[in-house]
Amino acid sequence: MELPSIFPFGECALVCESPAPATLACQKRFWTMAAAARHWPHVTEVVPGMNNLTVLFDPLAANVDVLTQKLAKAWGAADANLKPGRLVEIPVDYGGEYGPDLAAVARHTALSAEAVIKLHASTEYTVFCLGFQPGFAYLGGLDPKLETPRRAEPRVAIPAGSVGIGGAQTGIYPASSPGGWQLIGHTREKLFNPMRTPPSLLQPGDRVRFTIASLTTTTI
Repeated sequence: MELPSIFPFGECALVCESPAPATLACQKRFWTMAAAARHWPHVTEVVPGMNNLTVLFDPLAANVDVLTQKLAKAWGAADANLKPGRLVEIPVDYGGEYGPDLAAVARHTALSAEAVIKLHASTEYTVFCLGFQPGFAYLGGLDPKLETPRRAEPRVAIPAGSVGIGGAQTGIYPASSPGGWQLIGHTREKLFNPMRTPPSLLQPGDRVRFTIASLTTTTI
């Protein structure tokens, strides 16, 4: 695997970044690096991202050169063969009022609406990272047959719990927000709860399976 680049991000952070595309093996390396970096002296926060890891530190106490060396060493020692994470099943109401873009996805993929739903719910996904908004999990593992570009015009407000497809990924909106992913369903699961520990239902490395709670389709 190609060596990542390590560069400063402002005065109190370093970024370790691997070239695209994002792969599960690469993400596993960053997860193990993050677990190690959380215990390093003067590190204040560690943020795994897509193909990258950001390490924040106390600029008055940390030695940037030492941290850079530790990141490079941690990459070489990182485990890309981690055991699978916990399995989380998420029931989804597919189509109808909950999936306003199901017809568009079906047209783009040349599949029936029923085939789109069944294929989406037959795959085991992996949480690559969290981002965009609290509790939003970027899920890797979408079947290439379902890859669909984001909407040309994003929606101003997407309901919390909406399940969508954006390019080669699928995900769930934890809270109402603007967004451009193609919406195919909705779940009643609470993805983010600040009173819960941890507040996010899904964590990097978790496995996700969508189950069909209900299915509503129209003629495409």
